Amino acid sequence: MASEADNKAQPPAGSAHFDRLALIGVGLIGSSIARAARRGGLANAIVGCARTEKTRDKAMELGIVDAMYEDPADAVAGADLVIVCSHLGSYATVGKTMAASLMPGAIVTDVGSVKGCVARDLGPHIPEGVHLVPGHPVSGSEKSGPEAGFAELFDGRWWILTPGEEADALAVQRLKAFVQALGSRVEVMTSSRHDLVLAITSHLPHLIAYNIVNTADDMETVTQGEVVKYSAGGFRDFTRIAASDPEFWRDVFLNNREAVLETLGRFTEDLLALQRAIRWGQGDTLLRLFSESRDIRQRIIQAGQDTEAPDFGRRSEPPAEAD
Repeated sequence: MASEADNKAQPPAGSAHFDRLALIGVGLIGSSIARAARRGGLANAIVGCARTEKTRDKAMELGIVDAMYEDPADAVAGADLVIVCSHLGSYATVGKTMAASLMPGAIVTDVGSVKGCVARDLGPHIPEGVHLVPGHPVSGSEKSGPEAGFAELFDGRWWILTPGEEADALAVQRLKAFVQALGSRVEVMTSSRHDLVLAITSHLPHLIAYNIVNTADDMETVTQGEVVKYSAGGFRDFTRIAASDPEFWRDVFLNNREAVLETLGRFTEDLLALQRAIRWGQGDTLLRLFSESRDIRQRIIQAGQDTEAPDFGRRSEPPAEAD
């Protein structure tokens, strides 16, 4: 007969509950995971790790964690689920620092927007008997910090898992159950497929946003005052995207350069085609392209990935409940 210790070491298949959840980073995503896990009663204890005392104090003040640590090794000690929520550029250092403290049987995952680099930077530091299952919640906002998070961030949104062929099936199943319990829908794919898909749906749009905002700022014939005053059109939405964490996006582009450059090349070709259509007055071509783009927008709404509501600025918190 299995002992109580054996039962604890081998939780039921598909169990979404963990004893100790450790979050390495408690910004928008990390703090939202903490809140959603609290909402669902998914962990007996939730602890976090942050570099700055200010962030650690804020996380404790908000009550989203039971304890905060400066050292990742202290945070992961005794944790059966570890989620790395720090910038991609920190993965190698975080992995090296926490390696010796990871508990046998623990699951380690992450929330990075690029997956190909996880095996390269984090993988070598994961001890035998600890299960690495990379992941990426496809949700977020331009806000950052513990105060930016909210439990509903993942509701109805996709959370992509990219386990390698060698990944433990039970670990993948448990992590899938956990993120579903957070409110997400789960998709499993290869890391290379993920990075190519996200390059066009997320990374390239951010690159364009950063560039167009800087272009507007650099135009000598348009003053900064005019840019701000008349930004009630499409430019305003670009500025929202361009307000995202600069360090985060620097790491994304450095770690997904191949896929981004591939999609950027295709985008440049299509942009030149638009330029020619405008130059030569090809109205039929413009109408066709714009109609196709409008159709894609409607398909996104129908898929539940956005609404038609004109929520300019995008809510960083869920709407208040009606009285």
